[in-house]
Amino acid sequence: MSVGQGSTGAQAPAGTQASAGITYTTVDESYFEARRLKRYARVWSLWALGVGAVISGHYSGWNLGLGQGFGSMFFATIIIAIMYLGLTFSLAEMSPALPHTGGAYSFARTSMGPWAGYITGIAENIEFVLTPAVIVFFIGSYLSAIFGTSPEFQPIYWMLSYALFVGLNIVGVELSFKVTVTVTLLALAVLVAFYLSVLFSGQLDFSRWALNLGADGAELPNGNGPFLPNGIGGIFAALPFAVWLFLAIEQLPLAAEESHDPQRDMPKGIIAGILTLIVSAFLVTFLNTSIAPGAAGLAKSGEPLLDGFRTLFGTDIAKILATLAVIGLIASFHTIIFAFGRQIYSLSRAGYFPSFLSVTHGSRKTPHVALIAGALIGLLVMLIIWFSVGAEAGANVIGGTLLNMAVAGAMLAYFMQGMSYITLKRKFPNIHRPYNSPFGIVGAAVCMIIAAITLYFQFTDPVFQKGVLGVAIYYAVMMAYFLIHGRHKLILSPEEEFAMTKGENDYKTH
Repeated sequence: MSVGQGSTGAQAPAGTQASAGITYTTVDESYFEARRLKRYARVWSLWALGVGAVISGHYSGWNLGLGQGFGSMFFATIIIAIMYLGLTFSLAEMSPALPHTGGAYSFARTSMGPWAGYITGIAENIEFVLTPAVIVFFIGSYLSAIFGTSPEFQPIYWMLSYALFVGLNIVGVELSFKVTVTVTLLALAVLVAFYLSVLFSGQLDFSRWALNLGADGAELPNGNGPFLPNGIGGIFAALPFAVWLFLAIEQLPLAAEESHDPQRDMPKGIIAGILTLIVSAFLVTFLNTSIAPGAAGLAKSGEPLLDGFRTLFGTDIAKILATLAVIGLIASFHTIIFAFGRQIYSLSRAGYFPSFLSVTHGSRKTPHVALIAGALIGLLVMLIIWFSVGAEAGANVIGGTLLNMAVAGAMLAYFMQGMSYITLKRKFPNIHRPYNSPFGIVGAAVCMIIAAITLYFQFTDPVFQKGVLGVAIYYAVMMAYFLIHGRHKLILSPEEEFAMTKGENDYKTH
């Protein structure tokens, strides 16, 4: 069987009714031939894909949670790290057992049926389309600081960035993964250089800078303020921003059909990735905040790492270092563009989205239509928010709103993936599992609980409530599309065939 192609032996006749009012239609071999992918990735590439997708969150975005005080952000990071351990170890078990490009949608589809698969797929679609929008906003913020351009110029940075990195992803999977490995290593190198610079600078003063936020939100000129200025409630309010230190590691299963040996390499790649990110997350949270401008200053910053470099080396040298720091944002931007391309591709190939979106490039074998569509949607959402709140609104409003929208989609997806893991354990105990999570059902359940709590507190935050409600409206529109039209157009892609045959017609990885 060719990569990206399902066997035709299990295909249903046209108009066949499946459960829950789902109709499958027949396609011939040419359908899958036009939707081939190409295998390339191994453990090293998968590790870089996971870490690279997240690493920009250590450059910008997480710091907005410092508005609740350092202690709130610190405890929120611990809670969210626990959630991600439960999630990633569950994915390390599910992904090699169901090695399809569909990822989270595939897990939910197999365990709970097509409606659950679609609900999960939409949640992940929101996350992966909006996350690059957040990142490119911060890329524009860094570039504006470097080149001294006005806020009104930011949309130009956004459009140029999308054009360049969508283009790189279209050129081919080999180039895409080579760029991913290179920029991920460079991004980590910049962070390590920053961590060492803070430690040996003599300027680290935790009490003075990390604790310089008062209970009323005002900056304390001498620091030494409360560890939890907003009490326990501040921890819950900071949860969405702590998510940004880890969000998108879960994209790795989307590369299953472009991995040479997903059953062996996927668990190694995702576990190594989350452990790398946990170490870096706690280092950046502590060290970036323990120098000027401290928690109060960073809480409103669009470029916290650049602010740290300014403190350490002065403005002129900091601009040079900031140019290097943009690499971290580029790493995530590039790799999550890869993710939304594959995510849209898999849902389209199975008929949940219009099938033309899954056509791959004739010679490059990359999902170019899906990549372009995802970029246009992300850019459109950015421009709507931009013109709604104004160019001068700043990182806390524009970046924070986009961030919360992406996190809302992620929390829904995590909840469904935790449920998928538990259901697969119970309904499909005999599926071949090359790896078993040491946390088992407990880890998945903890992930679900923390995701639900985070989503609840997002809806209660008046600053970002409109953005999260926008996600809910998009969800409602997409569910209506599926109810009226999409559920009658499904196709037996590898994910669907695996689910329909309860794993008997397993998707072959050769």
